Amino acid sequence: MKKQLIMTMSIVLAITLLAFAPRNMDQKPWPVPDADKAKVNPVKSDATSIGNGKNVYNTQCKSCHGAKGKGDGPKAAQLDTECGDFTKASFQAQTDGAIFYKINTGRKDMPSFKKKIAEPNDVWALVNYLRTLK
Repeated sequence: MKKQLIMTMSIVLAITLLAFAPRNMDQKPWPVPDADKAKVNPVKSDATSIGNGKNVYNTQCKSCHGAKGKGDGPKAAQLDTECGDFTKASFQAQTDGAIFYKINTGRKDMPSFKKKIAEPNDVWALVNYLRTLK
């Protein structure tokens, strides 16, 4: 009886630890080729491009990244990896080219948006909008 209780408690503890373990424990750095990091955003960051970027964000990104870009959208909990938080200084410190590259190429749960957002200037406008999420 005592062994059974200990075994049950051990299983409950293991399941609890797994459930609350950070999902990004295996999250590795996302390398971006130097040529892509160095790309300069050709779309001026003004009210028009930020508005266009916000429209793209609301259609393509909000469900995972959340209304304010904190990575807390309704689909975020379903992902195997942590959803990016665009308000973090580490995100904002990236170059526009690096962000553009990541949107286009995707990785793991983050899909490639190269075909979903076919117009490159729409991706650049999205980058401009992401810069406002601080």
